[in-house]
Amino acid sequence: MDLNFDSRLWAGVPFHFWSMVMFALGSMVGSFLNVCIHRLPLGKSVISPPSHCPQCEYRIPWFLNVPIFTWILLRGRCQNCQNPISIRYLLVEVLTGLLFVGAWLRYGDIYWPISIVMSVVLAGLVAATFIDYDHFIIPDEITLGGIGAGFLATVIIPAIHHTSDRAAAMRISFYGILIGGGIVYGMLRLGKVLFGRQRFEFPNGTCLVFGETGITFPDKVIPYEDIFYRSSDRITLRASRVELPEICYRDTDVSLSTTELRIGEQVLQPSEIHQMLVTTDELIIPREAMGLGDVKFMAAIGAFLGPAATVLCLMLSAVFGSLVAIATVLIGKREWSAKVQYGPYIALAAVVWIFIPLNWQAHWTQYLYDGLSIFLPARWGR
Repeated sequence: MDLNFDSRLWAGVPFHFWSMVMFALGSMVGSFLNVCIHRLPLGKSVISPPSHCPQCEYRIPWFLNVPIFTWILLRGRCQNCQNPISIRYLLVEVLTGLLFVGAWLRYGDIYWPISIVMSVVLAGLVAATFIDYDHFIIPDEITLGGIGAGFLATVIIPAIHHTSDRAAAMRISFYGILIGGGIVYGMLRLGKVLFGRQRFEFPNGTCLVFGETGITFPDKVIPYEDIFYRSSDRITLRASRVELPEICYRDTDVSLSTTELRIGEQVLQPSEIHQMLVTTDELIIPREAMGLGDVKFMAAIGAFLGPAATVLCLMLSAVFGSLVAIATVLIGKREWSAKVQYGPYIALAAVVWIFIPLNWQAHWTQYLYDGLSIFLPARWGR
């Protein structure tokens, strides 16, 4: 049997055979994304232990771990304990499969490696969206890893930036990182100046946990990196009870910065306090338009898609966020809009860029370059 690669043989394979292959591949990636969505925010390995039921710890055998079909076959329940398995697992697998097919249909007949790279981008967007929605964070494995992966993909496949010139593609990726992250970083700083503080009110007797990396609310966790930006940033509250490992305070003011924890008249070093339980009905924190996770997320998108895409993504994400806010007000569910971070809107805008016609991308890129040419070096991204 001749096992040598024959390009003519592969070229003869029907185009939509590969569409089916891409859907199957996407559903398998979606299955892995479900693991990432569950484990990454918890700091757990996505490799070990193998897939198992989170309720009864039943290790799922390979024949019960087939994407889409297994969930349908088992009717959304664990084979061992019969506890329900969220339909989200099925939806993530189907969604990722469809996005992979979309990437193939969009780029497969242009240059198939681009469809693979765009599929990787889409997988990252799916994972980031669900994690941000659940935990109000986007893990560094996705953002910082995405920056590195995007630049590396540019070096290997410069065609993802519609050029055969590797040096030009690297410049586009670099400026995408710089401008994508820089714009959101600037918005973060502006938000700090304009909005200043955010007040949270809780029912009497609510307990908040101040850990080593963030504050645990009854319904979410806010990382300290999204609170403390300037040296002057400070959390303030009036506590009915403060519990430290060796002492308890009652009816006292609490103030926390990156360098100082003040409980009443006592001043402590935050680095020496690993956990503090606070019972309060109100908390005031520095307020920002976005978090640092969004800065890194946009930089990762810029690494893959370039600077023009990041500008459009920023504009479209603002539109999507506004539409959601208006819709929730109209249906009387204003609180729903407050439960979604900005990351999902950025991800949706990036999906729009990936699937719009190439001539639209080219026109938008040209308009942007022409408008910014007076500020940027000649041939900065062309």
